[in-house]
Amino acid sequence: MPNFVIQGGGYQWSDTNGPVPITENAAVVNEFKISNTRGTLAMAKLGNDPNSATSQWYFNQADNSSNLDSSNGGFTVFGRVANDAGLAVMDLIASQPTYDASTFFGSADFTDLPLVNYNGSFTAQNLVLITAILVVPGIASNAIIAPGDFGGAATATAGSYLEIYGTNLAGTTRTWRTSDFSNGNAPTTVDKVGVTVNGTPAYVSFVSPAQVNIEVPAGIPTGTAPVVLTYNGNASALINVTVKADGAAILAPTSFKISGKQFVGAYHVNGAPVNNGQIHAFPTAPANPGETLLFYGLGFGPVQSGAAIAGKIATGQTTLSNPVKFLFGDNKKEGTVLYQGLAPNFVGLYQFNVTVPPDAASGDLALQVSQNGNALPQTLYISVK
Repeated sequence: MPNFVIQGGGYQWSDTNGPVPITENAAVVNEFKISNTRGTLAMAKLGNDPNSATSQWYFNQADNSSNLDSSNGGFTVFGRVANDAGLAVMDLIASQPTYDASTFFGSADFTDLPLVNYNGSFTAQNLVLITAILVVPGIASNAIIAPGDFGGAATATAGSYLEIYGTNLAGTTRTWRTSDFSNGNAPTTVDKVGVTVNGTPAYVSFVSPAQVNIEVPAGIPTGTAPVVLTYNGNASALINVTVKADGAAILAPTSFKISGKQFVGAYHVNGAPVNNGQIHAFPTAPANPGETLLFYGLGFGPVQSGAAIAGKIATGQTTLSNPVKFLFGDNKKEGTVLYQGLAPNFVGLYQFNVTVPPDAASGDLALQVSQNGNALPQTLYISVK
């Protein structure tokens, strides 16, 4: 249908029997979510029956969101043409003349059949046939986020990390390892998986079919940046992410959320986490007033020495260009920051050695972290006794 849709999925071609109806499974429950914009693929269904989709589907030739997103319960998009080359193929199909072949094939389904190089003498070569399907990586909608243990924000920061969720993102499951590094430089590809942010290769720290983790390269400008994942030479459709200059976050594992309170990932010098006794699988070990604890973070920006904040294993000690403060309790008593810089032997991770105020109150105290006078958006707690 010109400037509207190209529909398929109803028939397979047989050189002996002509078009053979595809065997249908039971209809599926409608799951409209993604808009019917140009180049998306969606399920076809019967009129006035949102839950009637079986085998037929269509390409959206144009932006049909104003119509198909609302009619008949909304039409469920399940795929997308991967790139401009694919859209060119779709447009080439749409440019073919259509013919009423309903009498020839004995079915009213063929009143608008596109045929290629048809001159009045039909052969199977005149049909538009899908003979193979290439499964490309697919990034899910709204599925690029900061690590959940660092707040899970929906924005990116240069030098910080992102988790990308989707399908067919990789063929293996593993984190980067020592052999992936070269002279302390982190890899930009792992097992044929690569990611670009605003056209710049990111550093790939974890791959799996459903999730890929990256470190955002330094120098990415703030604003909207396209993210493209490539696996085995096949690229995903681009998904935009918002890049912010102030996206710092402190480690606060999701497993440390107890009774609605998110406790920070604070660690004693022996490596044991600060724990009021309610964090599962760890011994009770609250912080003591006057004790020095270790905290970790992402996205805190440049260091005074100019050392790389992305893609490089940190060595030695560094000092943040924009200092941080740790404020304990409702009266916001300031802890003493003994070290604030890149965590040695890690990539893009920051370490903070902070002494709990000697006069800190006992209990589960609110902890506010700020950088350069701006409070981080996380609402955190720490146990002191």
